[in-house]
Amino acid sequence: MSDTTQTRRPRRDARENRAGILAAAHIALAHDPRASVDAIARQAGLSRRALYGHFDDRDALVSELVAQGAERFNAVAATIDDTDARVALARLAGALWNEAAHVQVLAAIALDEAHLEETATALAPLRRTVVRIVREGQDADVLRTDVAAPTLARLVEETARTVITRIDASSPEARTLAVRAVLSIAGLSWRQAAALLDMHPEILADVARTEEAGA
Repeated sequence: MSDTTQTRRPRRDARENRAGILAAAHIALAHDPRASVDAIARQAGLSRRALYGHFDDRDALVSELVAQGAERFNAVAATIDDTDARVALARLAGALWNEAAHVQVLAAIALDEAHLEETATALAPLRRTVVRIVREGQDADVLRTDVAAPTLARLVEETARTVITRIDASSPEARTLAVRAVLSIAGLSWRQAAALLDMHPEILADVARTEEAGA
């Protein structure tokens, strides 16, 4: 065994252990936003001391989860370019639901006041996208105009968060309910939402099927 192999293996093992801790934290925090370090360590199959070998404290661990989730969400938001604001909003909600694990853990963390500001800052690009879509929809008179765009954008966000935290992400109807709820608060009737989704079935298409079609 070469010296190079001996020096690289610990680094690889450390990365794998760190990834395992983050995965365990996703599960623990989605179940309980205030899950302790001990609970997360148990979920990861590690001791508290071993976890602290990778993260200085619980806040550091949560901060990394926020950063990871926000990076994925903001990247998704950057891909939404539909000219019809109704379609753009539905597609954004559906695409974000494809990141269900990250969605649920970030929603859970956002309920913890200790990380509320941090989460809001990390998700700023996504929030700007939602406000832009809402403004465009209001200008085109296809979304409700009885409230200001920033307020409506926040209502959309809170509606999505409520659905996320109250519905099992593994449920076959979860994505559909999330998208329909967002369209509803944005001003569409249930019939209008159904018609829109019938015209754009790809919005609710199963992720695996979509990937297979593109293979």
